[in-house]
Amino acid sequence: MSQRHVKTLIVDDEPIARRVLREELEVFPDIEVAGEAANGKEALLKIAELRPDLVFLDLQMPVMSGFEVIRNLDGAPPPVVVIVTAFDQHAIRAFEAGAIDYLLKPVQAARLGKSVERAKSLLLKPGEAAGNLAKIALSSESLSPATSRKIVGRIGEEYHLLDTRDVLAFQAERELVWIITARQRFLATQSLSAIEQRLGDPQFQRVHRNAIVNVNHIRKMSALTSQRWMITLSNSLQVIVSKRQAHNVRQMLHW
Repeated sequence: MSQRHVKTLIVDDEPIARRVLREELEVFPDIEVAGEAANGKEALLKIAELRPDLVFLDLQMPVMSGFEVIRNLDGAPPPVVVIVTAFDQHAIRAFEAGAIDYLLKPVQAARLGKSVERAKSLLLKPGEAAGNLAKIALSSESLSPATSRKIVGRIGEEYHLLDTRDVLAFQAERELVWIITARQRFLATQSLSAIEQRLGDPQFQRVHRNAIVNVNHIRKMSALTSQRWMITLSNSLQVIVSKRQAHNVRQMLHW
């Protein structure tokens, strides 16, 4: 493949993750980033339109997951797929046997270089690449959807990959959204609505137009008025809850 550029598509619902990967791929002179997609459905449309040679595919996305993208690929030959994931190592082993390469977030430059070289070698073996996709499509059906999700938070110029189990709440202040953990708060890279859609997890409940809380960290609920409630989280943070949302939270907590 050294005679031509490798047309590449980046698929990730985190704009920051797409930007970082695009910048890191710029050091490879034969990699041409032809486009980006922010969710699985958009990825399938872009793949059909651009016919990329190589796709860097995030697993956890709203609308359609990376695994669903792989299961819905059609046309021949399919692109070589490199999975980009924040899954824990034990989950990676479940699909590693499929022989498709993967990158663990945050992506390391040396590891990315190896993935690029491996992808270029697979482009010379389209039959093997298609077989790998079939294996991963089959094995992905048995993977547990309960694997912990990750989310990107920022402090200054540093970006941190956070386990959602450690997140107590998401709070919006005008145009800013804060990710609150037991010890720190991080600036989110997405809107509160986008975060709510991305989470897709019943342990996170929208309790107010400007707040989403992790119900596993609720320690107390107190009535302020007939219309408003206050919940106290495990770090003593207090969040106002509407009457309707308080009912939903109590139902979940079986109160």
